Amino acid sequence: MKKTFSFLKPYKLPIVIAYALMFVELAADLLLPFFLGKMIDDGVTNQDLNTILMWGGIMIGLSLIAFVAGIFNSFYSSHVSFAFGYDIRQKLFEKIQDFSYSNLNEYPTSGLVTRFTNDVRQVQNTIFMALRIMARAPLIVLGGVIMAFVVNASLALIFLVTVPLLIIFLVWVLRIASRLFSKIQKNVDHVNRVMQENLAGMRLIKAFLRRNFEEDRFTKANANLANTTRSAFRFVESSMPVLLFVMNISLIFIIWFGSVQTIAGQASVGDVVTIVNYAMRVSMSISMFTFIILAFSRMKASSSRLSEVLTLDVDLTDHKDTDPKTAVKDGKIEYDHVSFTYPNASESTLKDISFTVDPGEKLAVIGATGAGKTTMFQLIPHLYDVSAGTIFIDQKPITAYTLDQIRGSIGYVPQNPLLFSGSISSNIAWGKKGATPEEIVQAAKDAQIHETIIDLPDQYDTRIGQKGVNLSGGQKQRISIARALIRKPKILLLDDSTSALDLATESLLLEAIQDYHCTTLIITQKISTASSADRILLMDNGKVLEIDTHDELLKVSDLYSRIVESQFGKEYAYAKQ
Repeated sequence: MKKTFSFLKPYKLPIVIAYALMFVELAADLLLPFFLGKMIDDGVTNQDLNTILMWGGIMIGLSLIAFVAGIFNSFYSSHVSFAFGYDIRQKLFEKIQDFSYSNLNEYPTSGLVTRFTNDVRQVQNTIFMALRIMARAPLIVLGGVIMAFVVNASLALIFLVTVPLLIIFLVWVLRIASRLFSKIQKNVDHVNRVMQENLAGMRLIKAFLRRNFEEDRFTKANANLANTTRSAFRFVESSMPVLLFVMNISLIFIIWFGSVQTIAGQASVGDVVTIVNYAMRVSMSISMFTFIILAFSRMKASSSRLSEVLTLDVDLTDHKDTDPKTAVKDGKIEYDHVSFTYPNASESTLKDISFTVDPGEKLAVIGATGAGKTTMFQLIPHLYDVSAGTIFIDQKPITAYTLDQIRGSIGYVPQNPLLFSGSISSNIAWGKKGATPEEIVQAAKDAQIHETIIDLPDQYDTRIGQKGVNLSGGQKQRISIARALIRKPKILLLDDSTSALDLATESLLLEAIQDYHCTTLIITQKISTASSADRILLMDNGKVLEIDTHDELLKVSDLYSRIVESQFGKEYAYAKQ
């Protein structure tokens, strides 16, 4: 919570003003019963109209002051709460941008979205209420008790019994409610995750006729959320009758003892009316505690979740001895006895890998699913830290470069192309800040997507649906490749990025890439693609088995021969050998 509320520091002045206005409103509220008692004792009892008008005018003036103070208090409270929400969302976004892949693996996307929306809103609303009414309610209780003792100490003694009991009860309720609302937020995460997966896979769900299964899955998640929420609200709301019962009992005792003292001449009618008014104000304020506890419990749970993300240590940052002027020039890559294990994994994904790719060389990486090919790629842009060994770029350890320098020199096309909502032009230009229209067109031509684009009604201004839903797999791959080529990278990483392309288009694409004079690594399952590379790296079970040309691998590797045989037949493999 401390980290979350540190975002209120820039707004100290508005907070002070809001609380000052709240104190003005509070003072007026506490003085009104006191003046009412005076008006009854000095004016009504003595039938003095001038005294009645005087105290009545003072009370009206106080009411107007409280009204104006309340309006301005609401203004400053709103300003602080909305500014806080803006700042913390901005910081959350910046923090998540700094996350490494390991950090992102700790939080599902739905959990982060819930923090941006629901959790921030809960804290934001509570801050508004804290500046507007939360602090006012306990102060009314405290001020009402003090003022009651000022008016008549003997009648006010009942407060010394009831108020401490109620405070102890409320603290107990708050502790249990905080735990319940933490469970609610986790269930909200789960509902969001199920809904997100359902929307993303809607076409697959319809194709496999899994509607009923998905409905059952969502119903179960939704029911868990509803049951947890119902339990939390029932528990908190059940405190209201207890509070009101105790306060109403105390009110009855005040009226009873007040009438006895009035008859005995130990208290005036005005005193009794004043203390009854204070008792009613205390009663109303304590009844608000249920609402306050509800809000504060939810805020506490949400604040903890926000702080959890904001204080998370980013495990991948620039090293202290990194020279920001160091830049990738040639694109030579060297793996020196590199091993890698994913966080919380029991077995290494990469095991003692060593190989070198010369500047401008094209290396094809081939191997079975799960061999560690994509993991090996993700280490080059320094998306993960290696577990052992060293990766060198241009004969310098990868840690000698800043993350911006190393990633700015790499064009990376992931296995599953991701396009953003917007135009085709904006998606290609996304790869390079300040890209010109000419550069966009040239990148599209080299990626073999230009002809397809100009046949569209809006050409480069054609809008792309969410995640490229209105494009084919091959079109999405080529736009992703164009986005990488527009960077004019020193190192180009294609993670099975031509799988949806026909052989002729793929051949033209690989030929166009030659003009970029970059070190190119291609993960592929196509022997036709691999054979066009300068060398082929054969992987299996996280290890490099062989690295050589297509013809040499056919001679020395039984595994590679079997792969070639599965795609081209025994005659081709035998003839090459």
